[in-house]
Amino acid sequence: MRFIAATVIGLLSIAAVAQETNDPAAQQVERQATQPLNNAPVWRAVRSGVPAETAVIGRETNVLIQPTMKLPGLPAVSAGEAWRLARPPLSTAGGAIIALSLLALAGFYRWRGAIGVHGAPTGRLIRRFSPAERIVHWSVAISFSILGITGLVMGLGKYVLIPVFGHTLFAWLADVSKALHNFTGPVFAVFLPILIAIFVRDNLPKTYDLDWLKTFGGMLSKEGSDAPSGRFNAGEKLLFLALPCFFSVILVVTGFILDFPNFDQTRRVMQQANLVHLIAALLGITVAFFHIYLGTIGQRGAYQAMRTGYVDEAWAKEHHSHWYADVKAGRSPQAFADDVPAETRSKVLEAIRESK
Repeated sequence: MRFIAATVIGLLSIAAVAQETNDPAAQQVERQATQPLNNAPVWRAVRSGVPAETAVIGRETNVLIQPTMKLPGLPAVSAGEAWRLARPPLSTAGGAIIALSLLALAGFYRWRGAIGVHGAPTGRLIRRFSPAERIVHWSVAISFSILGITGLVMGLGKYVLIPVFGHTLFAWLADVSKALHNFTGPVFAVFLPILIAIFVRDNLPKTYDLDWLKTFGGMLSKEGSDAPSGRFNAGEKLLFLALPCFFSVILVVTGFILDFPNFDQTRRVMQQANLVHLIAALLGITVAFFHIYLGTIGQRGAYQAMRTGYVDEAWAKEHHSHWYADVKAGRSPQAFADDVPAETRSKVLEAIRESK
């Protein structure tokens, strides 16, 4: 009997100890004594976002984890985690938009072909762009291209490039892309306002732009002719407004916020700037593809105009008739050029003939 009683008492003691061990409240009491900074109350206070005490001087240095927030379609998590969860769907959607725009341009080119000149070139060339205008344009174009490519590598590489190249090669590529992106950004920021200042006057809306918009300058017809326009048509003006004046300005502002955290901005501002930068970049790249298309294979003479600075009289008369009339009447800063090198003249005329 004594043996049985001792056994029962021992089992009850073990059960009591086990129950106390499995009791969360008891565990927290014990942890507060053994690990005073690693228990549930402490971490609840940390995650609350309430400022605490710290010796580090700076904004939000006394807030270790941002408060909880909820974005549409995402669970309620800390602001930092919400930012991390929001990036993949935005990158995927933007990548899909870019891919669809490229497919649409390819299909349109297959159906429409290059926009040409119906009349034969006259051989008389007009200086359409000055050397300064071309330098600024190509500086913005090249820096934007570098920023766009490196940005896509960093934004979509995890989903597109790692399955193809593997982690090692992608890590090297992402590191190079990050350096190029950070150092090319200020170059883009310097030339962008110069480009806007140079071209804004000729991109102001005119009443005859409505005639161009009605037919999209004949682009929707295989045999259609371009509608009358000034130095830049309504489509080019819309692209100018969207790409340099809107998306690019947003990219520069948010890019500086991300590049220079020593401006004393908060984490929330950095996270918001990153998401806005991502959206503006993806939409800006999409718009840029339309500009690149129209400036190259979509209208062959347009590329030579920006590369050499000259266009043939027939090209100007058909595509920009109001501007051509101003040039002919001496009302435009641009004028006919007689001292064009033979090689340049040949390239300009050849581009016109190819686009027919």
